[in-house]
Order: sequence, then C-alpha cells, then structure tokens
Amino acid sequence: MDRTAPLDGILVADFSRILAGPLAAQTLGDLGADVVKVEAPGGDDTRGWGPPFAADGTATYAMAANRNKRSVVLDLRDDGDRRLARELARRADVVIANLKPGAMERFGLGYEDLAAEDPRLVYCAINGFGSGAGAPMPGYDPLVQAVGGLMSVTGAEGGDPAKVGVALVDVIAGLNATVGILAALRERDRSGHGQMVEITLLGTVLAALANQATGFLNAGVVPRALGTRHPSIEPFATYACADGPLMICAGNDRQFRALAGVVGQPELADDPRFATNADRVEHHAALRPLLERALAREDRATWEARLNEAGVPAGPVNDLAGAFGLADALGLDVVDDHGGVRTPASPIGLYDTPPVTRRPPPGLDEHGDAIRAWLRGPR
Repeated sequence: MDRTAPLDGILVADFSRILAGPLAAQTLGDLGADVVKVEAPGGDDTRGWGPPFAADGTATYAMAANRNKRSVVLDLRDDGDRRLARELARRADVVIANLKPGAMERFGLGYEDLAAEDPRLVYCAINGFGSGAGAPMPGYDPLVQAVGGLMSVTGAEGGDPAKVGVALVDVIAGLNATVGILAALRERDRSGHGQMVEITLLGTVLAALANQATGFLNAGVVPRALGTRHPSIEPFATYACADGPLMICAGNDRQFRALAGVVGQPELADDPRFATNADRVEHHAALRPLLERALAREDRATWEARLNEAGVPAGPVNDLAGAFGLADALGLDVVDDHGGVRTPASPIGLYDTPPVTRRPPPGLDEHGDAIRAWLRGPR
C-alpha cells in the first residue's frame, strides 16, 4: 500500500551549514519534507573539507548530511538575494539556522521578524553556547567536546584527553533539533502556532554525558577517562585475547558467573573481591589480569562464540569495514545508494511510512535557477 510520507507537504528552509543543522534538515527530508538548502556563494564549508574525496572529486564530508535537498546559492549580503531568502522563509513551515546568534537577525531573517508575518512558523536555531552571554563563543564541535567535559572522560586511563573520532556533539545536536522541530510541528497541529526551538551544543554535550553527569550532580563525583572501562560496571571493557582486544559486557552477577565459567575460572564468581558488581568495580585492577591470563589462550572469535553462547555479550573491536560487514552479514540494510552516492541509511525504522531517499546530495546551486524563479513568482 502506498502511503504519504510523514512530512509530505512540509517545506524546510535550511540556512545551516557543516553538520548539526544540515543533519536535522536531512532527517526531515528523509521523512518526506521538501528541503531547500541555502548556501553562500562559496558553498557549505564541508564541500571543501577533504580528503577523502569521491571519484567525481566531491568531498565525502559534504555527503554526510545533505541528501534529499535542493541547493540554491543566495548571498545574504546582496539586497536581491536577501529578498529571495526572506521569501523562502515566509513560505517555509520550518527554518533551520546555525549561524552565530544575531547573524540571521541582521539579515532580517530572525525568528521575531519572520514569526510576526507567519505565527505558524517553526524556527530552529542551533548555536554553541546560547544566545545570551555565550553568543560570541564559536560553536565548533571539538571545542565543545573540550569545554563541555566530554574530552575529560575520553581516552586512555591516565593519558591525554581525547576527542571522540566523529563530531559527535554536532550529530547529537542535529538529532535533538529534529526532535524539537517535530514536537513543535505537532504542537502547531493542535494550537495553530509555531514556536522557536533553540539547541545549544553545550547543553547537548552535558545532557549526552548522561550517567556521568548525574554522578556529578547527585554524588559530586568528577569522572575521568578510563579507556574502555566503565565507571560503574565491571567487567565491562575490552580485554586482550591471543590476537587482539575483545569487548566483554558482563552487566550483572549472573553474566559474570557465566564469564568465569567459560574462561575456566569458576572460582572467581565466589571470590569475595568479585562477588558483586560494586566489589568488582572496586577491585577491577585485580580482576583484569586474571581474566586476560585466561583469555590469552584463544583468539577473539573463539571467545566471542563461547561467551555469546553462554549469554555473555562479547564482540571484537571492528574498524568501519568490519562494522559495515557485520551489518551486511546480519541482513541489516544500512547503506543507502542513490544516484551512485552511498551514505549511511536512515536508522529510523518506520514500517508503514519509512524514510525514502529521493535526491542524492546536491551540487552547489544545482537547483538554483528553478528555485529563484519559483521565489520570484506567486505563492
């Protein structure tokens, strides 16, 4: 049965750049929205961020968050282009922007200006540190990882702070923005009124720190980097086998007892140092060499099979080739291939109205002539 996409009929004016805002706009596009990506004359910064480059010379970074969009170049410093940008915003259901606070307002494209003409508008502003005292601070993901505490809990135990290997704060901010926009659209269905949605990168990273944040807020514990070790669960880390590290997640006492039996040391489960999870966390330094001495006898694949059969979650540390290979072996459809452009498929599993890719990431101003003609014509 053919069904209308969830966001069919929703027009999104995407004035954002790089990752957080474009990712939110892409997700809305995957769900059926018509997304118009507004780019400065030089294009989104990510168009020049390489290597790596695809076979046609396109920076692969730009492919990460721009499918299901049409591209138009508008120079907001130009009076004529600025009028077209305002017309696009007037027609849109959703505006997404991640320029520094105040920049869109200077172009007459701020929420107050636009909402005065269309109170149904949903406007999403993404910035680093808020529109108040933090407005002048640049919102770059590694900076927010640093000042927001994420780097302090990432990396090897006792080593230098490390950033996550992807712009994770931007990614989570984009998802938060998507949730906020969808909630605002739902509220508009009920009340007839749009609203402002503001997402800050600092607020995003602090919320994303989850148990680490609540440990500080409620117990005064300032966490530190532990490598792959968990601050509250043991054993819950990578352990050396004969051919490399294996992630083992024994999340409760039953799983630990099973782990001890599989590695040929059932007595560990009755050792008072390891009897409960709290005991194991306290005595983690004593437990690790005992486990690794046993694990060193076999390779990872052997231990993975034995542990999983015993109900103990375990798996190797894959690179991306291994990760996509695992998904393929499991029959998961995780790669979207549209127009020769391969991107990670949307992970949103809607069974009746699934996300659909209608357009590959656009070239710079690929749809510019048609969009400008449309904006100059009648609504």
